[in-house]
Amino acid sequence: MTDRMPALAGLLCALILALVQALAPPVWRVRALDLLQLVMSPLETGAGRPEPAFAVTVVDIDRASLEAIGPWPWPRATMARLVAAVAEAGPASIGIDILFAEPDQRSPAALARQLAAAAQDPALAELALRLPDGDLLLADAVESAATVLGFVLDPDGTRDLPGPPFLVAGRPDLAGLWQSDGGTGPAPALAAAASGLGALSLPGDPDGRVRRVPLLVAAGPAVLPGLALETLRLAYGSAAYRLLALPHGTMSLEVGGQELPLPADGFLPLGPETEPEPHWLSARAVLAGEVDGLLGSIVLIGSSAPESGGLRATAFEPLSPSVGIHAQAIQQLLRGRVLLDTPFAHWLEPTAGLALAGLVILAALRLGPMPGLVVLAVLGLAWLGTAGTLLHWAGRLLDPAGPVLVATAAFAVTSVGALSLIRRRELHLRDSFGRRLHPAMVERLARSPERLKLEGERREVTVLATDLEDFTALTRRLAPADLIALLDRYLEGIVRIVVDHGGMIDKLVGDAVHAIFNAPLDLPDHHQRALTAATAILAWTERFRAEPAAQAVGFGRTRIGLESGVVVVGDVGLGTRLDYTAYGEAMNLAVRLEGQNKLLATSILIGPAAAAALGPDRLRPLGAHLVRGIERPLELFTPVEAGAPTQTAV
Repeated sequence: MTDRMPALAGLLCALILALVQALAPPVWRVRALDLLQLVMSPLETGAGRPEPAFAVTVVDIDRASLEAIGPWPWPRATMARLVAAVAEAGPASIGIDILFAEPDQRSPAALARQLAAAAQDPALAELALRLPDGDLLLADAVESAATVLGFVLDPDGTRDLPGPPFLVAGRPDLAGLWQSDGGTGPAPALAAAASGLGALSLPGDPDGRVRRVPLLVAAGPAVLPGLALETLRLAYGSAAYRLLALPHGTMSLEVGGQELPLPADGFLPLGPETEPEPHWLSARAVLAGEVDGLLGSIVLIGSSAPESGGLRATAFEPLSPSVGIHAQAIQQLLRGRVLLDTPFAHWLEPTAGLALAGLVILAALRLGPMPGLVVLAVLGLAWLGTAGTLLHWAGRLLDPAGPVLVATAAFAVTSVGALSLIRRRELHLRDSFGRRLHPAMVERLARSPERLKLEGERREVTVLATDLEDFTALTRRLAPADLIALLDRYLEGIVRIVVDHGGMIDKLVGDAVHAIFNAPLDLPDHHQRALTAATAILAWTERFRAEPAAQAVGFGRTRIGLESGVVVVGDVGLGTRLDYTAYGEAMNLAVRLEGQNKLLATSILIGPAAAAALGPDRLRPLGAHLVRGIERPLELFTPVEAGAPTQTAV
């Protein structure tokens, strides 16, 4: 279970983040899409898109125009002069990004009408008919060209705004359109003169940025176009829109012979500006007669001056005039660039995040952190490439970042968990084997902990068991402190010899030492190592008991048993108190052989399995003997000679 914890933690992290991704505010996703569009925007220039049928020009009532002609808002008569100057230049259509909601109150005719009403003077009312009327002047200018005036969605506005006819094929679902109970349009005289009405309203996302321009909106019972779309219709000279319901719930909108995909919400997603950019002319220059570039163009009239209140933040510009946003929308429509969400993107993107997370978790666990990081980078780039390809070639939007972030977080959690687990294993190995194995073997285990099967395995080992003769009597003769000091030196010497010969201390039982060779790491010559260690132990213990301190207390001789066989080794214990140990018949027999030395007056007894592996050269047979706990007699052996110790222990 512990081994699976990093993977489970990574998967849990991926599930949580995928759920967050599915339920997150849409603005999180659109910010990633902003970045993707910005990166891909160089490919949109000259990328095989159709050449625009019209140039787009913005006549800008800029700060210089206000300083030269007068402060904002301009009188209707001034606006009439500007519209008339544009109309005389022969544009394909004109769109005005200004709301003329109220009748003119500032022209001479309007002032005379106000005075006549206040004074109840018919002569003043008659005079008003002969004075310049701003609404009539602007209406005449609007009527002289194919001009679109604007309206805004307003729940308290009128419900009968006029709109162009729609020819409908099938049953298109328009329930997702931006809806309002009504709208506020231009003054009646101006509305009657206009060739069309278009929505000026530009909704901002929760972060306050404009990323969409309405193509169609619902104002009361009517479906009406946005300013950009309606201006384009008049440029094409089309009398109506054709709305088609396509298979799989998609829709398209045909205007002037150009068929455009229609998103379910009726909005056109805006991308970064690409070539050719709209041509900007100052209104002051147009009023002065500079109208180059207006002939045959789609012209939008609006203001970039802060006083006009038309500056909006977009995804790609900190402040952009609303007229420029509508102009960009027209350019996208002319290129047929209407972006749609990838089908089922709401579920596809979190699912892709989980799939990528599963792959990188598997890579992190199977290959390791660094190769896993390479796999993460490759998969992340593949997903980004997929999102970019869909955007460029299919006009489909796919979140480039969400799934990659889910996979990255899952990889990080898994890798940290795996590294933490490896570190814990390393500490456990060093703690468990630090004094039981040679330092070089401990280091090998720490570098490659997977070589140690802590959960248990069957392994052939050679078992070495020692015991101190007459230890019980010794405990009665010595003071506790003296006994412990003497026993510590004795056991330390035996342990050092076992470890130096590649053995592992299985346990210390009182004065007895139980050791195994060929575990936890492989020792191909473990039989020989165990016998060499046994003879070295015997030689060292004889020297030890000959020391004055040991001789004075009658320190006994050491008996040793050796046997080989298959045992079960692994971690055993409770909670954090685990111990790597061995169980099996060879363990028991080695201990019994150690005791059998007393009966045969030997110091080292070797069982039949170990003797068969060692060969006859170093052994002297002792014949068949009954061993306590064993029903049949066993052939026992002892070394030909104890030999000199190969390692001196302190």
